Formats: sequence, structure tokens, C-alpha cells
Amino acid sequence: MNESLPLLGFTTTPLELVSFVLAVITVLLNIRQNHWAWLFAILSSATYGVVFFGALLYGDMALQLVFIAVSVWGWYQWLHGGAHHESLQVTRLKQRGIAYSIGAWIAGFVLIALFLRTYTNTDVPHIDGFLTAGSLVGQLLLSRKKVENWHVWIAVDVLYVGLYVYKGLMLTAILYAVFVVMAWIGLRAWSRSAQQGLPA
Repeated sequence: MNESLPLLGFTTTPLELVSFVLAVITVLLNIRQNHWAWLFAILSSATYGVVFFGALLYGDMALQLVFIAVSVWGWYQWLHGGAHHESLQVTRLKQRGIAYSIGAWIAGFVLIALFLRTYTNTDVPHIDGFLTAGSLVGQLLLSRKKVENWHVWIAVDVLYVGLYVYKGLMLTAILYAVFVVMAWIGLRAWSRSAQQGLPA
């Protein structure tokens, strides 16, 4: 499924197109706090892993493998991660959680970028490492239904648009531009949910 496919004036592949659709469904379901989002996340991560391998985006490729594992965990958390094994409600991070998240992002960036620069032939080790680390933080916060996951995704998705344009993955760049808008919608919906203590 890697043959070129003309679409809307640019070139994509059938596999990238399938990944695009699966990813959009995932975020739409995330906004609505529908646990089936995790199934589509697993499928999207698997197909995008192949796409990113072909683009020499090894950090993003490895990230998809981690996403698959985290998605299984996140699915369980959403259904049974509450204090009494009930479904999770949307909450906000405390100051300590925010500090830990920023620290984890920085530490992950340094380690991943160093690994990519040393052991792979990628031409974008630093931005790939930075966005891979940020995506991991965002995914973990999403798994625990923290409002701040959407802040992370907005920042990450804006930068991913530029990276994918540079890499010639135009459909994926468009996808991430759409993700910026969807993340903003998700932020508003989850913020209301956290204030009310109710599902979005």
C-alpha cells in the first residue's frame, strides 16, 4: 500500500490515507470521551508506524509502538482507572503534576534526540526527539483524562505540521493542522467537564 496516489493536488499513499481516517476517528472519539477511541488509536498507530518508517522518522515510528502499548493501558484506565475501579472522570493536573510533565518532556527530548542522532540516519533528530517526547507526555495525560493533555497536543501538533511538510507527508501535515483545531475543541469540552465534574 505504498504506491503513490494523487489526491487534491499532492501525492500520498493508500496507507497514509487509511492512517489519516483512523486518526481523525480516534480524536473525535477522544473529545467525546468514548473508550472505543483506544481501538482506533491502536489501528492508527500500527499503520502510521509503517508510514513513518518509510519517511525515516524513526522517533515517530517508535512512538507508534509505544502508543499501541499505552493505548491498551489507557483503555483500561478509562474504564476502570478510578479510585474504586470505576471509569475515570476528567480532572486537572496540580502544580506538581505540571512540573513533572515538563520535566519528563525535557528529559525525554534529550534522551531521544541523542539516540536518534547517534544511532539512526534521520536528518531531523532534534525536532523528532522533541515531538516524540511531547507526544508521550500528551498520551500519558490523555490516558489519565487530564485536561492538560490538550495543551500538549496543541503545541505538538502545530510543530508537527511543519515537520511533515518538510518531509513531504502532505496529507499527514493536513491531518495535524486539523488536529490543532480538534485539540482546541477537546480542550474546551474537557475544561467544561472538569468544572462540572461530569463526562463531556
